Amino acid sequence: MNFITAREHLQKVLLPTHLIYSPIFSEESGNLIYIKPENLQKTGAFKIRGAYNKIRKLTEEEKKRGVIASSAGNHAQGVAYAARELGIKAVIVMPQTTPLIKVQFTKKYGAEVILYGEVYDDAYQKAKELEEKEGYVFVHPFDDPDVLEGQGTIALEILEELPNTDVIVVPIGGGGLISGIASAAKELKPDIKIIGVEPSGAASATAALKNNKIVTLPEANTIADGTAVKRIGTLNFDYITKYVDEVLTVDDYELTEAFLLLTEKHKIIAENSGILPLAALKKLTDRGKKVVPVVSGGNIDVLMISSMISKGLVSRDRIFNFAVNIPDRPGELAKLTQIIAQVGANIVKLAHNQFKNLSRFRDKEVLITVETNGTAHIENLIEALEKKGYEISKR
Repeated sequence: MNFITAREHLQKVLLPTHLIYSPIFSEESGNLIYIKPENLQKTGAFKIRGAYNKIRKLTEEEKKRGVIASSAGNHAQGVAYAARELGIKAVIVMPQTTPLIKVQFTKKYGAEVILYGEVYDDAYQKAKELEEKEGYVFVHPFDDPDVLEGQGTIALEILEELPNTDVIVVPIGGGGLISGIASAAKELKPDIKIIGVEPSGAASATAALKNNKIVTLPEANTIADGTAVKRIGTLNFDYITKYVDEVLTVDDYELTEAFLLLTEKHKIIAENSGILPLAALKKLTDRGKKVVPVVSGGNIDVLMISSMISKGLVSRDRIFNFAVNIPDRPGELAKLTQIIAQVGANIVKLAHNQFKNLSRFRDKEVLITVETNGTAHIENLIEALEKKGYEISKR
């Protein structure tokens, strides 16, 4: 693969995504973290790189036939944008569960969109049927050497800007992004470490490496919809086996924490699949190294943003839900709220139930949600309440 030539062609359509040093993720991981923000790329993700590189290489006869692709969203937008720029018809098959924002933007770039199936693999089968029936050229999102060549240009940019990079951390869905980055990075700097990260609910690369062959997962269950792939690509498995040093997994709760930190500390919004590398930084065994996590995309639904922030606050102990029993007599609720105020916690929500059966007949249950500064603050609150004789039940 010729990554340098690919980069030259891509420069006319790409936006610069310069590295961003992160004090908060550096502190949390014990390394020097420089974020590669591909969520700020044109179409909101890295996918435009591989899609454009593939489509620009088509013959004139292939261009006349038009292209078809299957995608959970970002590849769809990349193909749609590239096809529009090169004057080619594009048809995209997307899972019915694809966030609405990704569907809308794909249509905005001029592609015909067909919604089919629950996950990427279902959409893929439908796209292959249409390829055969209509004669379209299929643009695979990850199992194609021209696509990998385009994605690999990210590694060139990273090493040009930070030549002494020690580790690059990359999300894994079908495996195209990490295959391109790993092969390009190792070509330029053989001793660099490449670490892949995938959601624990769709760990197809982990399963393949464990079994030393590609396997199909029974399901792909994760909030990281862009990496909800049950089977990695054949070509990608070979590249991962050859060039990737380690593959880690993170769960959905770890993703919510990373999302909150990125949003709050950097004022940057990224999608769940895109923040997989950030969520895995605390799991790295390296310390004091220059580490570049690739935040691969930023196309996320507004409602999901709200949900991720709320869950992230709970996961980081910034929101604490608990129940406490108090005597059912005047003034007792005021005493309770006064203790909470003295500790410096902010009551967000409070409700009580006089009719719930409790061990002591004249008690009532109070359900409270408070905003805190973190784990230590919660511990101080619990200690203050218990000193006054209250029994706390976490919710």
